[in-house]
Amino acid sequence: MMYLEHMSLMNYRNIAECDLRFSPKFNCFLGDNGMGKTNLLDAIYYLSFTRSHLNPIDTQLIRYGEEFFMIQAGYMRREGKEEIFASVKRRTKKVFKRNRVAYDRMSDHIGLLPAVLVSPSDSELIEEGSEERRRFLDTVISQYDRMYINALAMYNKALAERNALLKQESEPDASMMDVYEGQMAYYGDYICRKRGEFVAGFIPEFQRFYSEISGDAENVSLNYVSHWQRGDLVQLLSECRGRDRILGYSTRGAHKDDLEMLLNGYPIKRTGSQGQCKSYIVALKFAQYVCLRRTAGVEPLLLLDDLFDKLDATRVKRIIGIVAGDEFGQVFITDTNREHTDALLAQTGAESRIFFVENGRIAQ
Repeated sequence: MMYLEHMSLMNYRNIAECDLRFSPKFNCFLGDNGMGKTNLLDAIYYLSFTRSHLNPIDTQLIRYGEEFFMIQAGYMRREGKEEIFASVKRRTKKVFKRNRVAYDRMSDHIGLLPAVLVSPSDSELIEEGSEERRRFLDTVISQYDRMYINALAMYNKALAERNALLKQESEPDASMMDVYEGQMAYYGDYICRKRGEFVAGFIPEFQRFYSEISGDAENVSLNYVSHWQRGDLVQLLSECRGRDRILGYSTRGAHKDDLEMLLNGYPIKRTGSQGQCKSYIVALKFAQYVCLRRTAGVEPLLLLDDLFDKLDATRVKRIIGIVAGDEFGQVFITDTNREHTDALLAQTGAESRIFFVENGRIAQ
């Protein structure tokens, strides 16, 4: 089992200072919008991913008027304690430590403390382009496959080099194109295989959760689409050099993969209601949790931000029933509606703690 025991914050977004101890099961952050509930979830997310979900620029997480932020936390993981420390100071390199030892590479930390976040911004998975859906796949797989992280880095480096050659005014050196295309094919093969394997194992869990949430009202499916499925990537890249040179970028490869999201056989982006889209996203994230628990060997943290927005009362009740079950470990949830929280806690009967958040101040 893995859970977050305690967390101290200083100058993180609108939170000046706090020191919190958590329940191993349910932790609820209650308050009006804009008070800082999501910032608490984001700090927990930061400890797992070495970055914020809300802002990619670390220094912009520092509370207005201050020079630094600090997060310190203690976890129980497989019967052992893990102490994690993160600090960002203006004009200074970020510090991230595990048990007082600083990481040389932030990527070495990914996967130690797996987490799944459900947030309002997840609607971008449906509404935006394929980049968001690839990021979803990459975030999940990177938490249990360290070779995948390295393959992504090497693939993206080769892609950048090929694109730079395509943008040259003079004719690109054919031998250098061969080198970069070979690297893209080599690392892209691993990336695409792992994405395909993940999606194949993921679909049954996703469909199970959606069925529970919707009451079997609709059918959903996912379809992984990749150039890798068309044949040898080296040949595909070689064949499209002329067109890519005109366009100035690479039109084939793992960086163009997509995950088709279907509702009753049609793209949910075109046919889904707000409630159906939200149910789809929640089912995706719950399935992500189950798959990650299986591959990581520990129970991830489940972070639920504004979970019940855009859902009718029937679907809210079904989701509460799922979260209150035995499939999930430690849960952190934000809400403006105390009734949802009371219903969840009454149904589970498990240990819980409630935190009230107002203007960056937290009380129990």
